[in-house]
Amino acid sequence: MRGPLNLILVHSPLVGASTWQPVAQLLGARGHMTAPSLAGVFEDAGPYYPRLAATVADDIARQGGERIVLVGHSGAGALLPAIAHATAKTTTTTTTTTTTTTGTTTATVVGMVFVDALLPHPGRAWFDTVPTELRDQLRGLTRQGMLPPWNEWFPPGTIEELLPDPALRRRFSEELPRVPLAYFDEPAPECPAPPPAHSAYLQLSDAYAASADQAEHEGWRVTRRKAHHLALLTEPEEVSATLEELIQDLVT
Repeated sequence: MRGPLNLILVHSPLVGASTWQPVAQLLGARGHMTAPSLAGVFEDAGPYYPRLAATVADDIARQGGERIVLVGHSGAGALLPAIAHATAKTTTTTTTTTTTTTGTTTATVVGMVFVDALLPHPGRAWFDTVPTELRDQLRGLTRQGMLPPWNEWFPPGTIEELLPDPALRRRFSEELPRVPLAYFDEPAPECPAPPPAHSAYLQLSDAYAASADQAEHEGWRVTRRKAHHLALLTEPEEVSATLEELIQDLVT
């Protein structure tokens, strides 16, 4: 008999774990789910991809479970294959006190859902996948090798439009890390891309239409919603319901 699914909600390294909090509360009421934090990963020098992947894989091992669905938002999409690879190498030790037996369980990633997310780009840096203008813009914002928080990358009023509630916006902004420019120059690990039958894409904003188109071309399940990039925070009911539909399609 197949075991229950464990949903792992992975936030972009450019924002904080609370990005998933409203959705996590809704999905957590229906089953086993975690939203690990990537805070602190950039405090030391790179390489960063292995450390980010190991952080999530270690959380999966602590939580236990055999069948894992990874759900990545925004920049987390590029991390999902590395997380799946790290998870496959990590075993969870379980002890049954009634029989005093100990065993190990290997968690297996059975599906991946990309939510308004970057697609995997193994062997290439993120800067290799974006227009020259964006690359030059971010290099121009860099001071002493570090970028300002993500909300300062955009014209005034942009984040206010996405998150009009002041309290919500404040909580979101307080979590934003400063990310080293070197992260965007680091090639993603050469990990296998997820097979189409076990991959899905949820588009929330026009900015990720090309990624959704590519995913659809490659045979992934694709759902498009007319929302915005941070709809996880402002429209959690709709996002949660759509995720449940996509995940159900992936694992049945």
